[in-house]
Amino acid sequence: MQEKEKIELLEKAHSAIIISLDDTVLREVAKAKSVTKLWLKLESLYMTKSLANQLHKKIKLYTFKITSGMSIEEHLDHFNKIILDLENIDITVSDEDKAIMLLISLDASYTNLKEAIMYGRDNLTFDEVQSILDARES
Repeated sequence: MQEKEKIELLEKAHSAIIISLDDTVLREVAKAKSVTKLWLKLESLYMTKSLANQLHKKIKLYTFKITSGMSIEEHLDHFNKIILDLENIDITVSDEDKAIMLLISLDASYTNLKEAIMYGRDNLTFDEVQSILDARES
């Protein structure tokens, strides 16, 4: 690959990252002119494995609740984002724990469904719970 092509590719990568950032994040990385510096800044801001960051993300998971008017699809998307954020800092949540936390995050209108899912089973998987919620939404 020629030097000119490398520079062009790096500029495209930089632009693609910048375009995908929220305004608040963009203000944090505005001074990073190269794609390498931009990536390192983003990594230092959001991929840190500090105790405070780990605790913050765990608390976010443990206190996560569905909000009024939110669809199950949106709720699942937010839940999966939290799980992905934890995985990105090397915190693994077991499949069964994900299923339980997802059920706990639902409000009282899902009480009967939660009970039906939890009882009479030998095991519980996140995919099963997610599928049941998706089916109920449809």
